[in-house]
Amino acid sequence: MPGGRADEARPVPHPTLTEYYQSADARDGFVRQLFDQAAGSYDRINAAFSLGSGAWYRRRALLQAGLRPGQRMVDVAIGTGLVAREGLRILGRPGAVTGIDLSAGMLAEARRSLAIPLVRGRAEALPFADGSFDFLSMGYALRHVPDLATAFAEYRRVLRPGGRLLLLEIGRPEGPLAYRAARFYLGRVVPALSRWIGGGARAGLMMQYYWDTIDACVPPATILGAMGTAGFDRARCDTQLGLFRAYMAERPA
Repeated sequence: MPGGRADEARPVPHPTLTEYYQSADARDGFVRQLFDQAAGSYDRINAAFSLGSGAWYRRRALLQAGLRPGQRMVDVAIGTGLVAREGLRILGRPGAVTGIDLSAGMLAEARRSLAIPLVRGRAEALPFADGSFDFLSMGYALRHVPDLATAFAEYRRVLRPGGRLLLLEIGRPEGPLAYRAARFYLGRVVPALSRWIGGGARAGLMMQYYWDTIDACVPPATILGAMGTAGFDRARCDTQLGLFRAYMAERPA
């Protein structure tokens, strides 16, 4: 797509993708509208192009990060509820999981299958009291957050001492061959087929944006550094197949 990227003068930012929106202030509105309009097709597209990062992977990552029965979990950027659904299977009771998302369309889709508290809001301003949760998850949405420093400070605030953090992401492959393969598949094949599977141009645009945010995402070292600066301990990244990244950390007890 035509356009370019301009850096923002913010702590630990993701860049402004000017081919989609013209300023950092316009980002939230663009993302909200995009996901509102494509929410109904998101699960179909995800099932077709998850590259193996399905329910088993989400459940494995939640357990690896320390989610256990008896805890309270908040899923930030819950989307249609793919991560929250696996959290519920581990925790065993609907009241143990709360979801939050900027997109009303995504929340509406989540309500179709999840009988849990759902709230509309942003990662950088969570509407919860200090120490409300034992576990915070975020699935494949970190690259949509403009200011990681502010978001991570909020994540630490709403976690109780000793609480756990899990951020699932798809990252840009490091090797040139792997990068070219990912760029072709995720940047061309997936958007094109999504128009057919998802039923229209908005689904294709969503998946084109999906790849472009992966391509522009800050590197793992920057994310881990921001987690440490926000006050998290044991910040680490588990990478599978060169693409799938699970960032984990703990709030000090």
